[in-house]
Amino acid sequence: MRLLRRWIDGPWVPPQVGRAPYLWIASLAFFGWKYLYVDASALEYALLALTLAAFVVIYFASFWYAGRRAVPFIAAAFAMGVAWAPVNFGASTFFIFASAMCSRLGRPRIAYCCLAAVLLSATALALGLQLPLSFLIPTLATGAPVGIASIMDAQVRSSRRLLLLKQEEVEHLARIAERERISRDMHDLLGHSLSLITLKAELAGRLLERDPAACRQEIRDIEASARHALAEVRSAVSGYRETGFAQELERARVALSAAGVTLHADAAMASLPAMPATAENVLALALREAVTNILRHAGATRCDVSLGMQDGLIVFRIRDDGKAVAEAGALVQGNGLRGMQERVAQLGGWLGMRCDQGMSLELRLPMERAAQGASR
Repeated sequence: MRLLRRWIDGPWVPPQVGRAPYLWIASLAFFGWKYLYVDASALEYALLALTLAAFVVIYFASFWYAGRRAVPFIAAAFAMGVAWAPVNFGASTFFIFASAMCSRLGRPRIAYCCLAAVLLSATALALGLQLPLSFLIPTLATGAPVGIASIMDAQVRSSRRLLLLKQEEVEHLARIAERERISRDMHDLLGHSLSLITLKAELAGRLLERDPAACRQEIRDIEASARHALAEVRSAVSGYRETGFAQELERARVALSAAGVTLHADAAMASLPAMPATAENVLALALREAVTNILRHAGATRCDVSLGMQDGLIVFRIRDDGKAVAEAGALVQGNGLRGMQERVAQLGGWLGMRCDQGMSLELRLPMERAAQGASR
């Protein structure tokens, strides 16, 4: 029933095979060559018509089956060749088609063994029945290259199909990676900005009665922070955001100052050589995440930041004097630090954290690897 429906609805062969099979069926004309110059009986003509009709069905159906399920079609074509060889030397056409069908078996080794079996059996048949060379030569001279070409073509199609699957998998992984990137950036951007807005809102609430002018200033800062966060979210979603370390350090100083935390930056940072944009962006986001954690959890009064070069490595350290030892486990498992570790790992770097009378974070990036990442 399924075969009949395919004949009615089409196509008769899988689309990836193309239209060539419709032309190959014309090779059956060699099987009818005899009847242009030899008059046969009515029975032979009837058997000829039945054979051709049956073979056309077998031929087109064979394209839809592979592996062991293709064996009956090869056997049927081979049997037609054996049955007609004694009376019609054009039966070599069936052996050629059987040779081509060997490509349906899938595994090249099995396909080549089947091809050899078909050709050797045809040779044995020709020698056993003492058939003329007009039967044997077309069978071997055409069957061998056609069979080999069909097997190689099947391998190419299989490789192309696997390549397409790999490409789809790569595209799927790229989409996942992009979603993770956006997720990390959204966490870093909004986490820091919202923490600052919350802190300033609390401060404005306390200043509302005592110092209205200072309260208005804090509200203006809240508005500016919200606008800045919105702009960064838009640029991050577009995928073009790059944050400068110096700019991020200044933002950190303002945010920590609002929370009563003094930021001390190493004076040697000003004399550092220019860093690749990729490394600078990772360092800026690491600084932002660390400052966000200090604002949320540390209860610190001092924060020390240093950035330097050691043996070709960019070394970044940040430490606070808070008492957030109890929250260390939560920080290690947090999305922010996990995202930070992923970014550092992509550049071949290392990230370490220690909680001992405050949190101490150290990040190392190879300058050469970061430069390669920037050039890509």
